[in-house]
Formats: sequence, C-alpha cells, structure tokens
Amino acid sequence: MRSAVRYFGVTNWDMNQHAKIETKIEIRHSTCPHDCPSACALDVEVVEGRSIGRVRGSKKQTYTAGVVCAKVARYAERIHHPERLMYPLRRTGAKGSGQFARISWDEALDEIGHRFNQAEREFGAESIWPYYYAGTMGLVMRDGLNRLTHVKKYSRFYQTICANVGRIGFAIGTGKIAGVDPREMAVSDLVVIWGTNPVNTQVNVMTHAARARKERGAKIAAVDIYDNETMKQADIKILLRPGTDGAFACGVMHVLFRDGYADRAYMDKYTDCPDELEAHLKTRTPEWASAISGVPVAEIEAFAKLVGETKRTFFRLGYGFTRSRNGAAQMHAANCIPAVTGAWQYEGGGAFFNNYALWHFNESIIEGQDAIDQTTRALDQSKIGRILTGDAEALLGKGPVKAMLIQNTNPMTVAPEQALVRQGFAREDLFVAVHEQFMTETAEMADIVLPATMFMEHDDLYYGGGHQHISVGPKLIDPPGECRSNHQVLQALAPRLGASHRGFEMTPRELIDATLKLSDHGDIAGLEADLWRDLQPDFRTSHYLDGFAHADGKFHFKADWAHPPFGKTMGDVDQMPSLPDHWAVIEHSDQVHPFRLATSPSRSFLNTTFNETPSSQAREGKASVMIHPLDAASLDIADGEAVTLGNTRGETTLIATLFEGVRRGVLIAESVHPNKSHVGGRGINMLTGAEAVAPIGGAAFHDNKVWIKKATAA
Repeated sequence: MRSAVRYFGVTNWDMNQHAKIETKIEIRHSTCPHDCPSACALDVEVVEGRSIGRVRGSKKQTYTAGVVCAKVARYAERIHHPERLMYPLRRTGAKGSGQFARISWDEALDEIGHRFNQAEREFGAESIWPYYYAGTMGLVMRDGLNRLTHVKKYSRFYQTICANVGRIGFAIGTGKIAGVDPREMAVSDLVVIWGTNPVNTQVNVMTHAARARKERGAKIAAVDIYDNETMKQADIKILLRPGTDGAFACGVMHVLFRDGYADRAYMDKYTDCPDELEAHLKTRTPEWASAISGVPVAEIEAFAKLVGETKRTFFRLGYGFTRSRNGAAQMHAANCIPAVTGAWQYEGGGAFFNNYALWHFNESIIEGQDAIDQTTRALDQSKIGRILTGDAEALLGKGPVKAMLIQNTNPMTVAPEQALVRQGFAREDLFVAVHEQFMTETAEMADIVLPATMFMEHDDLYYGGGHQHISVGPKLIDPPGECRSNHQVLQALAPRLGASHRGFEMTPRELIDATLKLSDHGDIAGLEADLWRDLQPDFRTSHYLDGFAHADGKFHFKADWAHPPFGKTMGDVDQMPSLPDHWAVIEHSDQVHPFRLATSPSRSFLNTTFNETPSSQAREGKASVMIHPLDAASLDIADGEAVTLGNTRGETTLIATLFEGVRRGVLIAESVHPNKSHVGGRGINMLTGAEAVAPIGGAAFHDNKVWIKKATAA
C-alpha cells in the first residue's frame, strides 16, 4: 500500500539543553472493518511504526470522499485502550463473576482442544457450535471460523440478526441485491432516506445527499419512526408508526396512479403486472394509509406529488426494514415506488439498499466450503437463548450444545431474548471460549478468554455493502501483549482438534490472494496498488435498463415469497402479501402493553463496539428511552426519571427522555448499552424476541410491544 511520511518536531528540555526530537508519522491506508455499510476508506497516522494517531476519511476513494464518523476518527482511543485484553485467561470464579487468572497460550489452546474433543466423543460433533458475527467485516477474520465448523462437522451457523430481511425484500423486486451507484445521490433532485439514520450510522450518505442539495437545490426527505438526527436535517419529514412503511408506500402509489404520475410506458416494458398492481391499490387510499401509519393524508398526498414530479428521485433504503416482522414486505413495497414512476431510467434516480451482488467473492478456501456436510444442522444465530436452554425446535430435534468458540460478537448483550441467553450461558455443563478485544459481558461468562487483535494489527480483505469498492486492509502496527488474530487461533486449534485443510496452512495474505484469484479479481498485489477498487457496473446495468435480474427481465410487483432467490424459508411465508401491502404481522400494542418499542442505533456506539471508549460513553450518557410528553404526562413520568419497561420476555430500567418527535404510543431506546449500565443489570434486549421473521429468518429488534411505568425505588 502506498504511504506518505511526514515529521513533527517535539521540543524537550533537559538540564537546560534544548533537544529537538523528530517524531516520524507515516500516513497509511486501510478500511474500516466494523458492521457498517460505509466501510470507510481510511488515512491512518502511524506513529513511529508502533502506534496510531488521527484517523481520517480518505479523499482518494470517491464514496468515502474524505469523511469518516467521529468514533472511528478517534480510533486511537480504542486500539490503545488500557483495558484491552492482553493475555489468555482461565475462569477461576463463578460464571459472570469476572474472576480470571492469566495462563499461557498453550494452556488455553490445550484446554479448548481437550474440551471440544471430549464433547465430540460424548455427544457428537454437532454438540459444538462455533459462533461469530460482524465485529469485523473482513472476510478472513470473520468467515474463517466456518472452515473449522465445516471440516469438523460441528453445528453450522445460520446468520439472521442483521440483513436477511432487508436483502430479500429488495431482491424479491429487482432479482438481486444491487442498486444504482450510491454516489448518484449527489446528482439527484430528491433524495429519499427511508428506514435509516445515516447521521448516526452511515455519515457518507449525508455527504452525497448534502452535495445534491448544495449544488442542485435538491430536496432531502426522511421517512422514519422518530425525529432523529437525519430527519432534523431533512426538508421533508415523514414520521411513521413502527412497522407501517408498507401502508405509507401503498398510499403514495395510489396517488401516483390516480393523478397520472405513474410511467405506464416504463412499467409495460420493465415490470411484471402494473395493471394488477393499480387495481390492487384502488382501495389503498391515503386515508387508509394514514389510519395505519399515522402520517396525515395531506403529507401522503404532498410526498406522492413531489416524487411523481421529480424524475431524479433516489430512494436510499436502509436497515430499519430488517428489524420488523413485516420488514421484507415493507422493503418490497417501498422499492416498488421508483418502478411505478420509472425513476430507474434517470441518473440520480432509482433505489439502493446494498451492493452484495457485486463482489462475487469465492470464499471456498476461507470457509472450507469443500468440507461442508449439508446433513449437519445449521442453528439460528438469533435463537441462541432458546438453543442454549434446550428448546427442541431451536435445536432442530437434535442434542444439546455443549461447547462454543465465540469470535467477533457479544451475544450476552446483543442477542434477543436475553433472559434465555443468560440462563443458557450460566449452564455449568456448557464450555465456552471467547476470543475478544475487551472483557465483554460474553467474555465474562467464558471458561477461557483469548486476547484478539484489532483491524490495524492484521491483514484482511474488505468490501463496502453501502458502496462498490473492495480493498485490502494491511497490518499497520504490531498488536499489544500476546494478542492473536482470529486466523492464528484457528491455525493453532486445528492440529489439536484433528482438523486438516489447506486454509489452516496459509497466511492471511495468501488467503486474500487465493480468494481474489478464485473470484476473478486479480491478485493481492494488484488490489493493493489500486488501494480501493471500484466495481460499480456501467449505468445501463446499474439502472437495469437491459432488464432486471429475474429470469423474465422484469421488476416484480408480485413477490414470490415461497421461492426466495437465497436463504431457507421460515416463518409465516404463506401469509405474506404477494402485492405491496401493509402486512399486519407486527407485534401490536394491546391493553397490557400499550406501547411499541424500537431499539434504534445511536451515534457513538455500534452495537456494543465503542461501548468501552470514554468519548463514546460521554456522548451517549445513560441508557434512556424517548417518550412523547403527553404519554409521559398520562403516566406521571417526568423527564430524567427512571422508568421500567416490560413485556412477557422480561424487564429493563432506563431513564425517561421527553421527546415530541415520536408518534403517541411509540418508545425509542437508542443503542445497546451494556447490561450492567442498566439498573438491575438487565439490558434492552430483555424485551426483544427471536421468532423467525419471514421469509428467510431475521430478528425484529424494532418490533416490540411493552408497558412502561415509573421504576420502583431500590
């Protein structure tokens, strides 16, 4: 990777003599590895080859465009944090007590090997469940654990927590997970930011949208469930009740057809059943949509008119759709709007959610795909609480999980149904090894804790879900203490477990090189020379002007949910509406639970990453919940007062924040604070459910019915 070097003079005084010491600061390039679609291109100050200084967004990559979020800009605060794990540890007290003793790497690895082999002998290979997720998005360090799983025939891992629902909701219309070039927001005349709060979560979206407003006089519209930081910057604000996006979208399309804004010539050429859709929408009037969504009729009419009159309308659809039980149907409904108007035809028009279909990465060596046995069970990530407490359905009718190796995730805080998760991890007959950077709440429940590297301390391969670039993230500095990378741990465990595969014999750079070659992306040297390689297809392909990705070349208004293009079907697939509609499968409020709760992302935490940095902690403050002032008044709840939220799954206590930017009956709790920061040690995911979201699984974190009351004094 190319780099630049500069020197800074530092003046020291010693015995009245003036000495000038030159500090060498080299600018190196990398990619942010965290669970965010922006995957920002980074310029990193490497100080004396040993530490890092300031981190900036790189101007060399056109999507990042020199902008990075504040928490990553301060990454030195995290990578050089005094509380980083440095050495292997063995638990010496009760689970969760935090009592550990330092041991050697050989002792730790031997113990894991012994316990895994013992579980395999006594209960079979499927009693072992390697568990991971998106603490890093690098392919080598994130997905390599699958290689061990496949070679050893351990229980496989079915990912459901994050993107499934949104991905299938988008692809069911277009035929694949890819949209127009996201940089085209900058040449749009109307940017609709729907179901995402990019000021908090994807700052680069705002960079390009703001450019369109400055240079073209474009309008920014925000469609969301609360007046968040993005909506505060928008010209048009559409405030929905949670889980009602489909109703709003149908009301908008009703107006588009009724008032002549539908591009019939475009639909006749590019869509499957426009006449059937129009007939279906006759009864989905703005009045109907308003009654469900809470959006006034006049706002629905005005939004539809603006979209209809603005050919260059860019729909930036976000991950909020993935957090609701009806999220796939809602995503599909929203994505139908630009197909009705024909916005896909125009530069700066169309829709974008994610560019997953662009990469075509062949991870056969990284994941050991040649060793996959399809008869081994694939356990649902979101149902970890049910799995560890012996739920027969969640275990797919097979035996219990007896041993786990966990990398890149913190299920003791982020997984739904926390009461069950806690109960499961507390089992004395469950052996758990956790490979982590900090002593997370999951690590505290482990028998063995291993210290992990951070992204600047190892090599990896990255892609940007929210843009179109791939890149190599090189090792920039040595890790502290005895930290080892995920790949190093797998290499050391493999011989102890009798796992043989060529992927264990390769270095990360060799794995990256082989993966690039298998994927027709050249080699590692070529990608490093490019820094960040732009894979965006040409305009016609990106805008589907030669046909959409379904076999018939059409955008599908009529969704075939029973036959998704990827994933395995689960949930109430047979009840999903084929045409855009409001699917009333959400967890509705009732007399006992009169409020609906969404657990939206905050600005300074990313799931539970950055929970440990002082600047993020200071910005986020105490775990709180937003409530409308009139709702608070009806319950005699004052601003800043402790309140308890509950439902059939559990309870949690937070601080009430009176906030007019929500609909009545809606509560918003931003981010995932550590359980220990809540009164009673019970976090927000005590309230969230793990029921399978149709059609291919997911977790409905924003879809919860709850009650709220003043907290009882301790």
